[in-house]
Amino acid sequence: RILPRITNRNEHFWHGGRDGELRFQRCRACGYFLHPPAVLCAKCHSKDIGVEAVSGRAELLTYSVNYQAWMPGLEPPFVLAIVRCVEQDDLRLTTNLVNCDLDAIEIGMPLQVLFEPHEEEEVWIPLFEPIGATT
Repeated sequence: RILPRITNRNEHFWHGGRDGELRFQRCRACGYFLHPPAVLCAKCHSKDIGVEAVSGRAELLTYSVNYQAWMPGLEPPFVLAIVRCVEQDDLRLTTNLVNCDLDAIEIGMPLQVLFEPHEEEEVWIPLFEPIGATT
């Protein structure tokens, strides 16, 4: 898997999995979650931005089952998905859906986060699985 470049602006997101938390920036002025990370709020333009953990619960919006290897570390078939975090309608992630039979995937299915650790690089990649899946 190609790992992200960690910066001061995104380390909360990539390091959160170490503590089992999915973390995003959040505007302290209006409460809006920001992703990808930004220097000011997209809603109220405040620069008072903090970091907060969310529940890790999401809903599957769309997905693609990939049967061809197109990058290292993702053995086919794998599922590329866009999920909506329950805390905010437009708080979305492009991720992988794991621990799920391909025939059982349904748009709208409830999901939970889990993390793929790459501890030597201090990166925990957030992935999603159906709620109640056995890993």
